[in-house]
Amino acid sequence: MKTVMKAVVVRAPMQFGVEEVPIPGVPEGGILLKVKACGLCGSDLRTLRSGHRKVAFPWIIGHEICGEVVELGHGYEGPWRKNELLTVGPLVYCGACESCTMGRYELCDNYAEIAQKWSGGFAEYIAIPEAGVRRGTIQTVPEGLDPAFAAITEPVSSCINAQEKGKVSLGDTVVIIGAGPVGCIHASLARSRGAFRVFVMDISQQRLEWVKAFEPDAVIDANKTDSVEVVRKLTGGKGADVVITATSALEAPVKAVQMAAKGGRILLFGGLPKDSSPPAIDLNLVHYKALHLMGTTIFAPRHNRIALDMIASGKMPVEKLITHRFKLIDFNNGAMIALDGKVLKAVFMP
Repeated sequence: MKTVMKAVVVRAPMQFGVEEVPIPGVPEGGILLKVKACGLCGSDLRTLRSGHRKVAFPWIIGHEICGEVVELGHGYEGPWRKNELLTVGPLVYCGACESCTMGRYELCDNYAEIAQKWSGGFAEYIAIPEAGVRRGTIQTVPEGLDPAFAAITEPVSSCINAQEKGKVSLGDTVVIIGAGPVGCIHASLARSRGAFRVFVMDISQQRLEWVKAFEPDAVIDANKTDSVEVVRKLTGGKGADVVITATSALEAPVKAVQMAAKGGRILLFGGLPKDSSPPAIDLNLVHYKALHLMGTTIFAPRHNRIALDMIASGKMPVEKLITHRFKLIDFNNGAMIALDGKVLKAVFMP
């Protein structure tokens, strides 16, 4: 086996490229994967652009991973064997905090992440530590499933967690603020959970075009219209039963409160910039409309299992989500196109 591999090394914000680096050793009790696909997500783009508080450069990022097992570490006791194709979520739960012991892994106090604590998947090979084998989110890819589809199980998992918490269900009118990859996943998922109407809004014409493939009942150009008034008109003045903020735009939670119906549920899915997180929400609206504001983040293993099943069965149409595929060697070109907003979802294939 060769001793070096190609990997994307980020050396500083907006300083990254494909380099030759040593192939990682097989961790004690862990596994070595040959990467088959790795998805590029919004948090990767933020890391490329501005850095990340949990990442010390130089570093290899990439956390939406599908790979084939090529080596097993000494003392390995996991269920997977050589040549098996796996999808790897980035989360490794501590297994010891109160949330974990109660089975609420999505609230783990001490979780760590692949591509933050351990090197990521924009590489030809990735080492999965023993902790990832024992307490991570790893699943066998069903036979015949495209590795690119399997790689993006992770963002679908987070959306499933959010809509489970928000009890999106039969008859709901759902508004999604943000028509990026996450907004598209939420639109498809809301429909599969029985939502009666799904509206998606954004300020980007390109994203509003992309989201049409997911068949929302209306797309709202928030750059040209008063989106709150449009939602009121579409709902006969009632407002939306569920509003999901799938963007980091500061005005998203403000507008979500304004357009929600009485007793509505607001899922605060998109995090805000740290220094701007206290938005000017009208708390009187929250009070008098009896609104439910819910924050959700990451996911539990059960959400990951459901996500893979949905993708494999075709109930989550990820083929519509992936607009671009690139070879790993072409990472810089693909990343710059994505940074320019010309990609809905890009996947890199070594």
